Amino acid sequence: MNTPRTAEVARNTAETQITVKVNLDGTGKSNLSTGIGFFDHMLDQIARHGLIDLDIQAKGDLHIDGHHTVEDVGITLGQAVAKAVGDKKGIRRYGHAYVPLDEALSRVVIDFSGRPGLEMHVPFKSGMIGSFDSQLAYEFFQGFVNHAFVTLHIDNLRGENAHHQAETVFKAFARALRAALEIDPRSVGTIPSTKGSL
Repeated sequence: MNTPRTAEVARNTAETQITVKVNLDGTGKSNLSTGIGFFDHMLDQIARHGLIDLDIQAKGDLHIDGHHTVEDVGITLGQAVAKAVGDKKGIRRYGHAYVPLDEALSRVVIDFSGRPGLEMHVPFKSGMIGSFDSQLAYEFFQGFVNHAFVTLHIDNLRGENAHHQAETVFKAFARALRAALEIDPRSVGTIPSTKGSL
C-alpha cells in the first residue's frame, strides 16, 4: 500500500466530545482514554488484534452512565474506518474469526457491504463488567455498523464469565476486521463486488 489508510474524525455533542484517529495499516498501537476502564481494555483488543493504530480520546457524561460515551465512540470509530478505507478498492471485503478465552468462544463475521446491519447474540452472564454495562457492547457495535456501513454478525457460542465473553467478542471482531480490510494482492485496484461499487 502506497497511500496510507488513515483518518481523523471528531464528534462533539452536548453529551460527548470525541476524537478518533485510525491507521488501518498500523502495528496495533493504541492511545485510549474514555473514562471507562474496561471499555478502554476492549478498544485495546481492537487495536492489537486488528493491527490498527488507534487513538481515541473521549469525554462524556459519565456522571449519568456510560451509554452516550460508548455509543458515540462506536459512531465515531465507524466514521473514521469508513473514511480511512475509502472506495474499498483491493480489500478482501469479508472477514471472519473465532476466538476462545478459557470457557468462552465467540464468532464474528463482517462484510464491508456498504449496507449497515447488525445481528448480535451474546447472552452476557453478568450485567456489569467492572464499571462497564454489558448491554453497551450492543450499542457500541450498532454505532459502528451504522457509520462504517458494514454488515456484522456476532455470536457468543459459549461462555460463563462475562469478562471472557466480552473479550472474545472484541478480539474476534478485531481479527475479522483485519481480514476484511487486508489488501488482496490478486485484486489490487478493483472493487470486490459485481456491482462495481460498495
